[in-house]
Amino acid sequence: MSVNIIDLIQGQLGSALITRLAAQLQESESGISKAISGLLPVVFGGIANNSTHPAILDAVTGDHHSALLGNLQESTAASPTITAVVSAILGEKTNGILDKISEFSGISNASSGSLLNIVAGAIIGSIGKYAADQNMERSEISTLLDNQKSAVASMLPIGLSASALGLENKFEQPAPSQATTSDAESTARITRAGHTHLPPNPDDKESGSVLKWLIPLVLLTLAAWFLWKQCDNRETTSTEDLPSDSTIIQEDTVAYQGNTPSATITDIDLNGTPLKGYANGMEQQMIDFLKSGNYQNAANDDALKETWYDFDNVQFQMGSYNKLEPGSEGQLENLAKILKAYPEVKIKVGGYTDKVGDEAANVNLSQQRANFIKSELEKLGVGSQVTGAEGYGSQHATIPADASDEARAVDRRMSVRFTK
Repeated sequence: MSVNIIDLIQGQLGSALITRLAAQLQESESGISKAISGLLPVVFGGIANNSTHPAILDAVTGDHHSALLGNLQESTAASPTITAVVSAILGEKTNGILDKISEFSGISNASSGSLLNIVAGAIIGSIGKYAADQNMERSEISTLLDNQKSAVASMLPIGLSASALGLENKFEQPAPSQATTSDAESTARITRAGHTHLPPNPDDKESGSVLKWLIPLVLLTLAAWFLWKQCDNRETTSTEDLPSDSTIIQEDTVAYQGNTPSATITDIDLNGTPLKGYANGMEQQMIDFLKSGNYQNAANDDALKETWYDFDNVQFQMGSYNKLEPGSEGQLENLAKILKAYPEVKIKVGGYTDKVGDEAANVNLSQQRANFIKSELEKLGVGSQVTGAEGYGSQHATIPADASDEARAVDRRMSVRFTK
């Protein structure tokens, strides 16, 4: 059987669910996404490595998948089926793993516990639905799960190693069938393999479970740990940045203003009313354009869509789409004052990301942020002048994905343009 169950599971854990979970658990979307990325390989690996366990087979073959997949948030909250599965694969290590997942993702322990059940529910539900659709027997399900081990080998995210999870004793070799080799011979064999393996522990009753299939990643993840710590502020899949998309499919294009705002806060003249803002910043550029008569002289929207004005003092909190950094409200208030001074003027809001991360999640995040800016302007009394809000993800990003986070910050922005 060639199906990749991981694809089916990930379809249940998409950006829409992440957004709902972030709101329900009062956590950032990036934190939820990171936690799921850590829990998924651990839970699925545990299930695959215990493919003949009665609790797992009972959960998969029972008529649970419809209820689980119908509403993961509610159906997994206090499900005895999910509790039995988690106990079977993680046992006494559950609390320790949740501690590490919380530390890795920046969310609370309680939220990690809820996500553990949800991830387990998505896995059991997806496997159960597939097995039911294929009329599979318990032995066939065990074979299917066993064949999925290799698909999980590269899923543990950088910055979350087996040792960090407290699962280093899961990297075990099966006991040799021939006479026991000497310690020196074992060491030589391990060195030649190029990986770090822990020798079998005859007292470990959990032999062969959870993460032994991640052996090739041990050295890589340990080395990446240091790099990850240096880049701890980098926003991930769950949520801030997008991979490159060289095809521009949106109608609007981006043109930066030729002048870069200085770091000096000054008084900006709005028809006799002073606004506080950056010298040569967004407000000044928009006012200059309106005073020039270019808006009034523009024949249609096509004449305006090439030029966007970037907010230079509006920033969202990490991973959030509805929480601004302190001080951001001032520039939104300035924009509202400009629109009120020119009531015939209309604008559109745009959201953008850089070239790093999951595309679907980040298009969604940039759209949500654009919608939020629009809603804030509505609260300030200029909603009728905001014709739309759109999230473009990384379509217009110019900085390579492997550049520093500081360099890529220019692509993570919110902007507005004039419309007709």
